[in-house]
Order: sequence, then structure tokens, then C-alpha cells
Amino acid sequence: MELAVGQVLEGTVTGITKFGAFVGLEGGKSGLVHISEVANAFVNDVHDHVEIGQKVKVKVLSIGEAGKINLSIKRAQEEARGNSAPAYRRPAQPSQTPAHHQTYSAVQGQVAPPTGNQDFEDRLKRFMQESDSRIADNRMYSERRQRSRRR
Repeated sequence: MELAVGQVLEGTVTGITKFGAFVGLEGGKSGLVHISEVANAFVNDVHDHVEIGQKVKVKVLSIGEAGKINLSIKRAQEEARGNSAPAYRRPAQPSQTPAHHQTYSAVQGQVAPPTGNQDFEDRLKRFMQESDSRIADNRMYSERRQRSRRR
């Protein structure tokens, strides 16, 4: 049987490691379900979700040049439920952008929403200012304590 990316198959769990589970497929081939592809929830231990010998539905994510097959149990379950989109959807953007994130467009004379980089840079700049302030406060406090010990 020829495998194709996106194909959903049934296989048997043949081995479990700390980083995922190996699944035997038809035709004697096997692939790896990485720990991040076992379930939609956080997976600390693969043993909590699958057992050796268990039949599972898997989706073929990729087939490497060396014959390595990457599989996903959670994406096969999503397809079975009719969801092709991931369960961790990003929340919709608010219709109004906060005033401190708006930029003025001279060409149109309207306020434009920030780009992703601009928003990130604003938050990074704010973080750096706060951390510099805290570091300065800590230095000043430790210098005072050192001076009082010397006396």
C-alpha cells in the first residue's frame, strides 16, 4: 500500500517512548506519533493516552526521504469529527484597536492597526523599560545594604 500525506489510516501501537509512540501500519511500515501529536491536551506521559497493542487511527503528516513517517492521532480525531482546523484557534482580533497601538496614516488620514512586529516591539520595549527599572532598584538597594555593613 502506498502512503500519502494527509491520509488517515488505522494502525497498532507497537512501542512507546518518552517522546512519542510507534505505530505499525499496513504493509509492515511503521511511523512515529510525536508526543505533541498524541492528544489535544498537554501530554506528560504517552502511557496515559495509548497502550502497546492498541488500535489507533492516525493521519500521515509527512514522509521523510529516509522513509521516516510522521503521524498524528489528534489530527485524525479532528478529521473524524469534521474539524480540519486545529482546536487551539487564535481569538478573533478586536474590532477596535487600543489607542496606544494605533498609527496615523498620512496618505489616507485614518488610524491604521499595528503590524504584528510593531505590537511585539511595543511590548518588548515596555518589558525592557520595566526590567531596567527593577534592576536599577535592586542595585540601589544592595549598594545601601553593603554600605551599612561596612560601617
